[in-house]
Amino acid sequence: MSLGVSMTRTLIFYAVLLLLLRIMGKREIGSLSPFDLVVTIMIAELAALPMENPEISLLDALIPILTLTVAEITVSYATLKSETVRLLLTGTPSIIIRGGEIIESEMRRVRYNLGDLMLQLRLKGVSNIADVEVAILETNGELSVILKSQQRPLVPADLGIETEYEGLPLILVVDGVVNEFNLKQADLDHEWLTSRLQERGIESVEEVLLASLDTVGSLFVQRKNRSRRKKRADIL
Repeated sequence: MSLGVSMTRTLIFYAVLLLLLRIMGKREIGSLSPFDLVVTIMIAELAALPMENPEISLLDALIPILTLTVAEITVSYATLKSETVRLLLTGTPSIIIRGGEIIESEMRRVRYNLGDLMLQLRLKGVSNIADVEVAILETNGELSVILKSQQRPLVPADLGIETEYEGLPLILVVDGVVNEFNLKQADLDHEWLTSRLQERGIESVEEVLLASLDTVGSLFVQRKNRSRRKKRADIL
């Protein structure tokens, strides 16, 4: 098999797998159910075989990959509709800590050791098990921790303080490129953006690394590193 044919086959599988993974949905690796993880591994193996063995035709290679994709989508819909299927494939969460005490029987049942427990607690910023009201080992292996009410961080609601609404900021500029959609969503134009940048001593949007507008109308702007801009100018 020539180099060109090999590269073409590889790019075809790359594009097909990206498309199929997009179709299967947006999930992080740590959030995959056992079934999802098995399907992902199998698809990766099936895609690797025809790239290594040119005697396997594209059609013969794509049929099992497409079959697994259809099976995964079907099972995903089944888990949405049926509680029984969902419990069968994903299992149920396990309560590891209740009222500041470790439940040893549940730890043994799910084969979850103390080292893993302490690691997950540290990652959650918890150093004392006695501060934990409930810790739940989720079906994806993550540990959800609910602190006792006396140990939870103080929030404005605890003090009866009213706060203003805070939504997601709109990204207006990324690495010197204006996000036209977000600028339009904010009901603003290039003239407004240019004037605001000039107030900060920035003559061109190309000098901006990031510019974002929050929900109260405050504009955050960070300029690109000057040495980076100078180096780019020298190259040009």
